[in-house]
Amino acid sequence: MKIAVLGGDGFVGWPTSLHLSARGHEVHIVDNLSRRWIDTELGVQSLTPMDSIQERTRIWHQETGRRIHFHLIDLARDYDVLKSWLAEHRPDAIVHFAEQRAAPYSMKSDRHKNYTVNNNVNATHNLLNAMTEIGLDAHLVHLGTMGVYGYSSVGAAIPEGYLPVGIETLSGETASQEILYPTNPGSIYHMTKSLDQLLFQFYAKNDGVRITDLHQGIVWGTHTEETKLHAQLINRFDYDGDYGTVLNRFLIQAAIGYPLTVHGTGGQTRAFIHIQDSVRCVEIALNNPPKRGDRVEIFNQMTETHRVRDLAELIARMTGAKVAYLPNPRKEAAENDLVVRNDKFLSLGLNPITLEEGLLAEVVDVAKKFDYRVDRSRIPAVSAWTKDIEPTIERDPEGKRLKSVG
Repeated sequence: MKIAVLGGDGFVGWPTSLHLSARGHEVHIVDNLSRRWIDTELGVQSLTPMDSIQERTRIWHQETGRRIHFHLIDLARDYDVLKSWLAEHRPDAIVHFAEQRAAPYSMKSDRHKNYTVNNNVNATHNLLNAMTEIGLDAHLVHLGTMGVYGYSSVGAAIPEGYLPVGIETLSGETASQEILYPTNPGSIYHMTKSLDQLLFQFYAKNDGVRITDLHQGIVWGTHTEETKLHAQLINRFDYDGDYGTVLNRFLIQAAIGYPLTVHGTGGQTRAFIHIQDSVRCVEIALNNPPKRGDRVEIFNQMTETHRVRDLAELIARMTGAKVAYLPNPRKEAAENDLVVRNDKFLSLGLNPITLEEGLLAEVVDVAKKFDYRVDRSRIPAVSAWTKDIEPTIERDPEGKRLKSVG
């Protein structure tokens, strides 16, 4: 297949591009490189040294003989350029990662909220609009998030996208139907993913666009089979308070002798998936497209759930690190259960990678190798969800509160 990977320079986009190229697909990365600009804005950098996208693709060709093409396009702003590109290249499938992906970044200020909404919603709508306008019958696979469901405890497993409901009719009978599972976003970022769902539902119904929406859990890990092939193919690895994901942050903190920072009670339960499984799930979704006219196909792209404090204690036992409990910058329940169905990917052949200590140790080894690149002042999560929470945030990474732990 000819596959366009939108946002193919990012944390999941890059290893996905390599994975698909390695399996013989013609891969075109479309990216505005905004994630690199955000690094500059925040004054941080990936723990792992990243080369330019052109250099990365050059090394990939050198190592494999396969080419990945790069196109600099801003989906949210350059509608006409995007439409022209799609009309010229007419990909068989499109993988859409091209959205601002961090909940804390989306809550930093009013400007960051505006940026996240404008970028994410416009990018998705521009894409759907352009596909429809030029009559492009490509299968669109979108990376969504488990966060659209929210994290409240309802005492039942979260289904894959749709919820069967019964509605009492005027005649007193019960009419059955399936509706999108009610969204309950916990941040501006999650809200944009919820809005994406409605855009997908409309374009699938109105224009027959074939869409698969992947509700992904928190990604952990660094390497995939392809990123291991050469040092310059290494994936980005974020440790800062805005973009670092919880498990990766714990592993990096352990590697550099920093307390594992748990916010609140640590009773929040989250869904997780290893990055190798993430790219494999995208491949599986691409190989199983819905038919034209079908409703949006939704997969829960996660493999296991854990409480945050349990993860911290697991890594503390493994590494000898201390655990620090800090005020929570998020507005969320202190404790929640999370039961999720993920039968579809399992039935299609996914063999999940779980939190076995060997792979956790691999991440620690990567963190130790590049620990000279860590700016410890960037580790704390300091983006407050509300103005009332802001004064409670722990901003001193080496302050009294952290040093007193243990």
